[in-house]
Amino acid sequence: MMFKVGDSAVYPAHGVAVIKRIDERDVGGKKKQFYVLQVVDNQMTIMVPTDNVGSVGLREIISTKDVSNVYKILKKRDVKIDQTTWNRRYREYMEKIKTGSVYEIAEVLRNLFLLRHSKDLSFGERKMLDQAKHLLVKEISLAKQTGEDIIEQEIQTIFAS
Repeated sequence: MMFKVGDSAVYPAHGVAVIKRIDERDVGGKKKQFYVLQVVDNQMTIMVPTDNVGSVGLREIISTKDVSNVYKILKKRDVKIDQTTWNRRYREYMEKIKTGSVYEIAEVLRNLFLLRHSKDLSFGERKMLDQAKHLLVKEISLAKQTGEDIIEQEIQTIFAS
């Protein structure tokens, strides 16, 4: 998968980033190409070797078809929520977020939302719920070419039903 300057991509756990440039650097006596990404949310700059894209999980923005699959995950209610301790659940959910998979992030958001109705979430879980929601809203709004406020409303509607 090759990106070009100006493309949007998803960097796991950080969300949507823009390819600012493609640099060539000398690494161990060999020329290597790097994507220079800028994370949309916090302007952080990340360099990813072009030949390591798959291993770091850098991927394209989901398609509009994938958005409906994400919404199906969010709507699913007959799921078994992990009733282990909050810190164990936190670690497990953080691993899912770090994969960068939009489907895994959707599961985390749904599970934490459902869990919130049966018990109080820990501070870390509340932050994770916000992070998962933010990552999804940002990517879905780009996929659908719609405002983030509209996507946020769609997600609220899903959880209100």
